[in-house]
Amino acid sequence: MPLRDGLQKEEIMRGYFGIGIVGCKIHENFGTLFRSSNIFGASFIFLVGKRFKKQRSDTMRTERHIPLTEYATLKAVKGNLPVGCKLIGIELDQRAVEIKKYKHPPQACYVLGAEDRGLTEEEISLCDEIIKIPGKYSLNVSVAGSIVLYDRIIKRGV
Repeated sequence: MPLRDGLQKEEIMRGYFGIGIVGCKIHENFGTLFRSSNIFGASFIFLVGKRFKKQRSDTMRTERHIPLTEYATLKAVKGNLPVGCKLIGIELDQRAVEIKKYKHPPQACYVLGAEDRGLTEEEISLCDEIIKIPGKYSLNVSVAGSIVLYDRIIKRGV
């Protein structure tokens, strides 16, 4: 029986997602994004190229509730994703699908780039899909990630 947007109940209830940042420069941004991840039901969070440091912006201490992993490279993230999990880049890029048209897969790992450079071409090439949030300029990394996660729960009901 279709529920909404043509999804079956089983499709809405299944799946998982995680999110992380490559080379985050402003620690408060990952603290805020991780707090949003906890609120929106993420299964895992990660950092690439940075060491975790407790953040006052993450008042929930998300690392106590959701697995947090640190990686040296995005290639290492890709190599450690569960079978069937898509790596989805969030980037202002001509090849990206606008978020309003995007159908989130059941198993997803979202990744954002550093505040001052975004995802590099090499990092984008590792992604299975790329999505973008419309706008003339790029959003703050924690805001962009939070918008994508909110879009996911609205569309999938997870």
